[in-house]
Amino acid sequence: MAPALLLALTTVASSEQAQQLARGLVEQRLAACVQIQVIESVYRWDGALQQDSEWRLLIKTTQARWSALQDWLLAQHPYAVPALLAWPASQAAPAFADWVRGECLP
Repeated sequence: MAPALLLALTTVASSEQAQQLARGLVEQRLAACVQIQVIESVYRWDGALQQDSEWRLLIKTTQARWSALQDWLLAQHPYAVPALLAWPASQAAPAFADWVRGECLP
């Protein structure tokens, strides 16, 4: 059975950080593609309300690469407590799914 596809998400504080992580994930074959988008985040940190621009990375990968992706990203991430979330992509165009799987082979 082919590995299931995952969509993963994390955020960073700058375009440079986002580009560095995205390139590393694809170069290491931990992700087939990473999309970078500027967002506005509102959150509480150290007891104070914060509002900051962040860069969101949407990571297209496979379940088979999740553990290695998580280890690599947590080691490289600039945040002390990075958000790293993933959910299954329950539906995908067959050709796209095959491409993701092929790009994520170790």
